[in-house]
Amino acid sequence: MHQAHTIIQIQTPGRGFIEITRDVQRWVTGCKIDNGLLTVFIRHTSASLLIQENADPEVTRDLERFFARLVPDGDSLFEHCTEGPDDMPAHVRAALTQTQLSIPLIGGKPALGTWQGIYLVEHRTRAHQREVVLHLLGE
Repeated sequence: MHQAHTIIQIQTPGRGFIEITRDVQRWVTGCKIDNGLLTVFIRHTSASLLIQENADPEVTRDLERFFARLVPDGDSLFEHCTEGPDDMPAHVRAALTQTQLSIPLIGGKPALGTWQGIYLVEHRTRAHQREVVLHLLGE
């Protein structure tokens, strides 16, 4: 068994879906591990990770509209607003999604489906520097 890990930095433009599939695949290719398990982990509480369709950008726009309806900025329900009206809604959105993904690695590639991509989801309205930890275990 072999292991490899790295941290990739992603600059987000603000709220939205940023596809990181190519960044992840580029790193995996350099590891020269053919089969195993890839873990993708985000080190933040107001951003998250998703595997979602990457063929039609309407999908991510629709998901963002859904989150906006489900958890609106400035909702009077929330007490925590230290960093603005999007602060607590960002934490709720992150709690509803994922901070870690486990993806099988087969033939040196993440075993994603035809239309699947890996996304960092920025839940804050302003730009942020995000860290994503990649860990690969395999042969």
